[in-house]
Amino acid sequence: MGKTKKKAATSEANGKVTNGSASHDKAVKFHSTAEKSNGGDYLKPSGKGMKPSPSLATLNRLDREMVVLWRRPFQTVWYFFNELCWTLYQYSASLLQHKLLVFLASVAIAAAVHGYRTPGPHQGFVRQSEEHVLWYGYWVFLGILSSVGLGSGLHTFILYLAPHIVKITMAAYDCETLDFPSPPYPHEVTCPDDNSTKHHITIWSIWAKVWLESLMWGVGTALGELPPYFIARNARISGDQPDDPEYLEFLADIQGVDNKDKEATFYDRCKQSVESIVIRVGFFGILLFASIPNPLFDLAGLTCGHCLVPFWVFFGATLIGKAVIKAQIQTIFIVFLFSEHHVEELMNLVAKIPRFGELINTPVREMIKAQKTKFHHGHVEESSNYLGMLMGYLVTAMVFMFLGSIINSWAQDYHKRLCKKRTAHANKRD
Repeated sequence: MGKTKKKAATSEANGKVTNGSASHDKAVKFHSTAEKSNGGDYLKPSGKGMKPSPSLATLNRLDREMVVLWRRPFQTVWYFFNELCWTLYQYSASLLQHKLLVFLASVAIAAAVHGYRTPGPHQGFVRQSEEHVLWYGYWVFLGILSSVGLGSGLHTFILYLAPHIVKITMAAYDCETLDFPSPPYPHEVTCPDDNSTKHHITIWSIWAKVWLESLMWGVGTALGELPPYFIARNARISGDQPDDPEYLEFLADIQGVDNKDKEATFYDRCKQSVESIVIRVGFFGILLFASIPNPLFDLAGLTCGHCLVPFWVFFGATLIGKAVIKAQIQTIFIVFLFSEHHVEELMNLVAKIPRFGELINTPVREMIKAQKTKFHHGHVEESSNYLGMLMGYLVTAMVFMFLGSIINSWAQDYHKRLCKKRTAHANKRD
């Protein structure tokens, strides 16, 4: 009897009732409140489980992405000034730890200032050296701005160096000489009054006039590639993970190389090719990518730093590729493109563009004519040239965008510092 009851209970639990030899299925239905209220439209569980809540680090990172000038202007500016003060304090404290070096540097600077201000026969050499240092230092600085910041730099070749080369090229053909009077050269280009200095102008003679400016600009671009290298190198050595989107994307690419489920895009394949060639070929691979204008060279710096490539291997190849090869190729191309007969052919082609050809051709020709007049007369009254005004506004806008990116970056660094401080405070309390 006990066995029969137990069997019946088991059968009922399985949704079946056994009567003698026959067994009948009993459908068991679960009526939830959601099913009753929705008229029977009951959604079954997906089976994927509960969604994990984001970690504190993820929430902090999402909040940090909002610290930009166009979303939180006052907070961003405040954080920027706090980070600036903190950075100055850190550098000051670091200098105090090297008192002997600071003392020797102070003595050298004081001696240089004294020699600079003291009258004497050396002043001619000092003034000439000052002009050269300031002029070529200016191009090094522009080169650094062009490549610093993991691709967010200011495109100073297009905005500054290329117009300078174009001006020298046009003046050389118009004045039939490269012996421009100094001063005002190199800040202003004017034709000499003496006609005896005229000689045959070639592309190579113009390049010989501007190659040093291009070289200094290329040195600056090579120096600007060092931050990605040091970010990745320090992160690999210390084990810390910097909150840099480019470096985080680089790590994700490395960790996902063997992931066959995700179809790689053309851009992903290009990045993997850069990383593979740099790692396998070494110096000549870095030299190759530094010599070719491409937006992926930041990955070469990150890859070399992550793989602990020696500093002089990376910097030497980058310096040769950017300053000696790429910058000079770009310079020769600009000189060739803006040679006198090529400019005329180019303007004739522009004039044939339907509807917009004359709108572009007329102001450009007026600007060229005004520039040639300026070569001979030194200064002319500037007429209202819409193309020149547009270029001026474009340069100003790009400079402000670059400054804004610096402010955003420093403000986000300060936000990260605050988050680390709060997390450490909370861990101590626990």
